[in-house]
Amino acid sequence: MRKIIFHIDVNSAYLSWTAVEELKNGGKVDLRQIPAIIGGDQKSRHGVVLAKSPSAKKYGIRTGEPVVNAFRKCPNLIMRAPDHRMYHEKSRRLMEYLRTFTEKIEQVSVDECYMDFTEIAYRFPSPQEGAEWIREGVKRKFGFTVNIGISENKLLAKMASDFEKPDKTHTLFPDEIRQKMWPLPVSELYMAGRSSVEILKKLEINTIGDLAGAEEALIELHLKSHGRMLWEFANGIGDDQVQSVPDEAKGIGNSTTLAEDAVTYEEAEKVLKNLAESVGTRLKKAGKKAGMLSVEIRYFDFRNASHQMQLEKPSAQPEVLLEKAGKLFQELWSGEPVRLLGIRTSKLVEESAPEQLTLFDLKPPEEPDEKHKKLKAALEELNSRFGKDTVIKGTLYRPKKK
Repeated sequence: MRKIIFHIDVNSAYLSWTAVEELKNGGKVDLRQIPAIIGGDQKSRHGVVLAKSPSAKKYGIRTGEPVVNAFRKCPNLIMRAPDHRMYHEKSRRLMEYLRTFTEKIEQVSVDECYMDFTEIAYRFPSPQEGAEWIREGVKRKFGFTVNIGISENKLLAKMASDFEKPDKTHTLFPDEIRQKMWPLPVSELYMAGRSSVEILKKLEINTIGDLAGAEEALIELHLKSHGRMLWEFANGIGDDQVQSVPDEAKGIGNSTTLAEDAVTYEEAEKVLKNLAESVGTRLKKAGKKAGMLSVEIRYFDFRNASHQMQLEKPSAQPEVLLEKAGKLFQELWSGEPVRLLGIRTSKLVEESAPEQLTLFDLKPPEEPDEKHKKLKAALEELNSRFGKDTVIKGTLYRPKKK
């Protein structure tokens, strides 16, 4: 059976949810229909743009840019402060609704998730019609819209959902990559950050197709493991496993928003160290050890990325968590400024659970102590004086007299 994966993404989530809430409370203007943003303080105009309306986008306003810049581009811009408590409630209700179709939902941020549609595809004439049913249901029930991308793996579904917006369904199956994805600028590839794109352009790689056709070894030489990942993404290679884990089994984790964006590995490592100590302490307090560890990065422009690995053996030791988290971060990081970092552990086991030893746990024979060294020297002396094998297995051998 062919895998069918949906990527479901709320259109301009913060702005849409704010607009819906204002209309519900008697508001006369729909923020989605005018130049509007969600950002910092209205009076001081500090902070950055968190979400924008289609009309604001026409003025060249970008998510992540300073609010003051947005007002320079559009003096009549309307701004609302973010309400994260309300956003999380909207998100919770959306996920509850989506789980009425299937429990196989992997929420990756407050406004997006993956759905494994494979086992329920038979209920609909086609995956596209199934996606339309879900999309219309969200609009009718909640008053906001979503984009849905459809493919055989999460990477291509994610790319598809970013095609034309808002309120659209798009497919990007492997046989559509050449036509739909390869002509796009390489900057539109998932996880291709600005610094990576600059390096790729120096290599005369301007489109996703250029990257897909390049030598993998060349890309890895210039961008290390991140380059290998980008090359795989350009060729449509991605994970098709939707990690649907019940809330109570997700594990223990912690994240922090940085006072200033981290721009070097050393800055990020200090944060990871604190997070590893915090998570390790919580694991020990709960009497647990973790078998899986993941690192979450939120970039300066609010893009999210995560990477995970299986531990050789379950652990709650902060130094082990830090070592693995540092490796994951280096593999995942695009080199762009980091706004938030997180460490999460899962596949928890009891602290007292027996461990399966690996070859690395087997200690080599200990060095002989001083007593054994003296005994060995004495035996060698006897053998040299009375002939080889005079001492056999620690017993003095005396030849019989004739």
